[in-house]
Amino acid sequence: MKIGQINQVESYMREHVGVGVSFDADFREVIILGTKVQLYFVNGLCDTTILVELLKSLVRINDHESESMKVVDIVRNRIVHQQFEELDDINEAITKLLSGLVIIFIDGYDKVMIVDVRSYPGRSPEEPDTERVVRGSRDGYTENIIQNTALTRRRIRDPRLRNEIIQVGDRSKTDICISYIKDLADPELIDIIKQELKSIKTDGLSMADKALEEYIVKQGFNPFPIVRYTERPDVASVHLFEGHVILMVDTSPSMIITPTTFFHHVQHAEEYRQTPSSGTFVRWIRFIGIFVSIFILPFWYLLSIEQNLLPEALQFIGPNENTGNVPLFLQIILADVGVELLRMAAIHTPTPLSTAMGLIAAVLIGDIAISAGLFTGEVILYVAVAAVGSYATPSYELSIANKLARIIIVLATFAFNLPGFVITTTLYILSLASVKSFNTPYLWPFIPFNFRALRQILIRYSVPAKETRPSITHAKQKKD
Repeated sequence: MKIGQINQVESYMREHVGVGVSFDADFREVIILGTKVQLYFVNGLCDTTILVELLKSLVRINDHESESMKVVDIVRNRIVHQQFEELDDINEAITKLLSGLVIIFIDGYDKVMIVDVRSYPGRSPEEPDTERVVRGSRDGYTENIIQNTALTRRRIRDPRLRNEIIQVGDRSKTDICISYIKDLADPELIDIIKQELKSIKTDGLSMADKALEEYIVKQGFNPFPIVRYTERPDVASVHLFEGHVILMVDTSPSMIITPTTFFHHVQHAEEYRQTPSSGTFVRWIRFIGIFVSIFILPFWYLLSIEQNLLPEALQFIGPNENTGNVPLFLQIILADVGVELLRMAAIHTPTPLSTAMGLIAAVLIGDIAISAGLFTGEVILYVAVAAVGSYATPSYELSIANKLARIIIVLATFAFNLPGFVITTTLYILSLASVKSFNTPYLWPFIPFNFRALRQILIRYSVPAKETRPSITHAKQKKD
């Protein structure tokens, strides 16, 4: 099909795009200096005001111009919008059309004019619920990829910041933006990510960022998060300055940060909104909470069944008298699973009903279950402490992985007592040590050991005191 034949173009667009059938796929034909000009656009993805102004400027050509032989040059000069390009591939032009751009065909001209008048529907930037801070910026990423790149660019006014767009999905044509600072990010990592993206063969990324993650990291059944997510532009900007690469997926407010380690998932922006000493205190409290969320339940259960491990001063630990009508091990599993069920119910419960659900959980499930002898008070106590530690984990994905590890350790302790607890705890650490994120050791800087980097993880130093970037990003170190 020849692009210059306007009648063939119209037939092609009706057949392949559904113009005239799909109400949102529309076109407008105008006559300019005796030549047919057709504009195709998608309602809902274009700014109507700009589209009307574009039509007006084209129609006014008939009032001020008379040289019909130069209609292409005249039309091109009257399009004064921000982004304009010309293509000779109609299929590529259709992809632009379905992304919200206007495509213009001129009878007898063998190229397509593309005008960017996109205006995606979506919400305004607001603070993400999962990364709130007491003091700091309140803007957050949205589902609009254009808006997201602008939020990042606002914080990084470096001409070396690159935002490269790649489309993934044979049918969805989902926009993926690779963001990095040219002289900081590892070129080898960038090439690996681009190759992984180009090798994806799928109809579409229905789950956006999560589906993309599973294609590029090939995680399998490993529960530990390989990449870090953030919805805060300031957090993403910090990682870009450190030499990381950010992946933005259109329709998702979550940015994918690569490469990352276990310790990236236990950091929070709140630590950097306080003084170094306060930030260090908050960080250590969070570390303790994460550690407790994994080990307190299996360790308490071990001490309950192995009383000889306790010194006399700690003999009060464990249910010394009545353990209830349900075996202690089963109480722990049921209570732990019950807390997870309540968390899921809280997510799906409308806000006006959440208070009522909390009362039901506290009074009916908690107090009455203890009174009926289904659970002992200590089981509920330690399950609650472990749950609080899970909620204190900044990474939701890591908290779920730790909960799975906790249940496995409890099961092994029940089956093999002390050897089961020791072996599964060791296997937990070894499994973390064996994980790699884009050839980056997951437990760095603990394994392999790097004292300087580990010191910066354990202690929140002031920003001027951080003189180097993480070696795992292979970034160029600061010279000034």
